[in-house]
Amino acid sequence: MLLSISTLTNAPVMSLQTGAELARTQAALIDPRNLKIVAFILEGVKLDRRPSFLTIADIREISGIGIIVDSSDEFIGIDDVIKIKEVYDFDFTLMNIRVEDESKHNLGKVISYSVEPGSFYIKQLNVKRPLFKSLSDTELLIDRTQIVNVSDEKIIIRHDEREPVPAKHTVTTFTNPFRQQRAQPDSSDAAK
Repeated sequence: MLLSISTLTNAPVMSLQTGAELARTQAALIDPRNLKIVAFILEGVKLDRRPSFLTIADIREISGIGIIVDSSDEFIGIDDVIKIKEVYDFDFTLMNIRVEDESKHNLGKVISYSVEPGSFYIKQLNVKRPLFKSLSDTELLIDRTQIVNVSDEKIIIRHDEREPVPAKHTVTTFTNPFRQQRAQPDSSDAAK
């Protein structure tokens, strides 16, 4: 199951020890080299350092009440972990970044994304189509396997003869197991 970034942004960070809210997630800290969330930037009045981070390794569970950690001892500062500082200094933002294919066709801008909760890799991008193309498809879902290159200005996806899947055209078909299929009368029986 994938998690939308909207469920992880502005989410309460709860203490397993006290059951109290310690902070809230402000934004995801994304490594653009592999499109993985390495930490969450935190905000809150109880924080000792600014900026404060929660690494994904310190998350115990993500539930309906928020992100659960052992205690506030899990929060780190900018200089505590070299990789966190390195990724923070990239100043990479995935939201509103332009998406185009290898043929330089503009596909739109990222408006949301989904992550895999176990690894925190970004698995899907929701892309809002440009005005002209939005008349037929308002959004596209781009799978991470389609991504060829990521830079500060744009994401390039593999050119395919067919367009990426329109997000609004997802159809799920269900079969009712309780509905009996009626046998159709045989046409030879009707002639008798």
